[in-house]
Amino acid sequence: MKIKAIYFLFGIYCSAAVSAPSTNTIEPSKDEVIDRFAELALECVHKEYPNIIKHMMTSDEDVKTPKRLYPAFYGCFDWHSSVHGHWLLTRIASQYPDSTHYQSIMASLDQSFTQQNLAAELAYFNRADTGTSFERPYGLAWFLQLTTELREWDNPKAKHWLNILTPLENKIVANVSDWLPKLSFPIRVGEHSQTAFAFGLMLDWSATAKNNEFSELLKANITRLYINDVNCPLAYEPSGQDFLSPCIAEADLMRRVLPSEQYAKWLSAFLPIIPNNGNAKWLDVATVVDKSDGKLAHLDGLNLSRAWMLEGIASALNVDDPRRASILNAAKAHKKSGIDSVIHDMHYMGSHWLGSFATYLETERGIR
Repeated sequence: MKIKAIYFLFGIYCSAAVSAPSTNTIEPSKDEVIDRFAELALECVHKEYPNIIKHMMTSDEDVKTPKRLYPAFYGCFDWHSSVHGHWLLTRIASQYPDSTHYQSIMASLDQSFTQQNLAAELAYFNRADTGTSFERPYGLAWFLQLTTELREWDNPKAKHWLNILTPLENKIVANVSDWLPKLSFPIRVGEHSQTAFAFGLMLDWSATAKNNEFSELLKANITRLYINDVNCPLAYEPSGQDFLSPCIAEADLMRRVLPSEQYAKWLSAFLPIIPNNGNAKWLDVATVVDKSDGKLAHLDGLNLSRAWMLEGIASALNVDDPRRASILNAAKAHKKSGIDSVIHDMHYMGSHWLGSFATYLETERGIR
């Protein structure tokens, strides 16, 4: 899988380079392609500013800088982007130990994942009278994806870091477990509060962590919230600042829950718009007009997340299913646009987080 991902990523990068306006473009090596994504995270995980903090203050004493609030995850513009920036570094180090940035990645993770830093992060989650909704569900789901990666990485440092992160992991699982039965309706938006995307990452964590209790709780609530959905209004997507598709994310979630035959039938009722003739035009690629506008730049992420979710949907269907060609062709178009946005035209409003989405897509993290 790792070798396949490297060569596939190399091919995408090279085809994008060939299509660029310059006639003097030098094709990068496969190592340079892998390193591109690592560089994006290395540039920001310990970059404190600019920064948007999500922080409930109850007195003047709560006025603090990002690094004092979140000493492990203060970089990359916001807490959740810092978390999945660390996931990106962990993913690349675990899958590509020959990367030229391997030593820099290990040093960066060592700098972040200390007992002192994570004790402070846990203390932040345990503050009295501040609620339990901090970074719920998006940032919490990415944290569990981070510890998933550490669990699957056969490296002594990974085991050491996982032990340091485990108390916060336990707190997050407890908070989510308390919240799930109280969630009366799914959250069907294209940004951070969407539940379908987060539940998918959480389910993947529960499988790796072998936490059957949390897995069953998730599946029961996912079924309660989504099983009867039909005719998802895909024509209403995307909204102008989406980085997740409500319809496609739900379909990608449900393939993790339902048996193959039942899933194929559910998908027919949920997205009857999917053609049987291989046509990719049923799902148009989004275009970003202003890369410096953080909200508008979300659409580059939408193309990336749609691509990996479409691949996930196709992976759950029988190879003879007539919808697979249209799904995979749409995924290919979205992938080309999404990867181009990371390689050729970046602004910090995108670079602080899009590398994670590109890495998740290209290393096929979501297809288990």
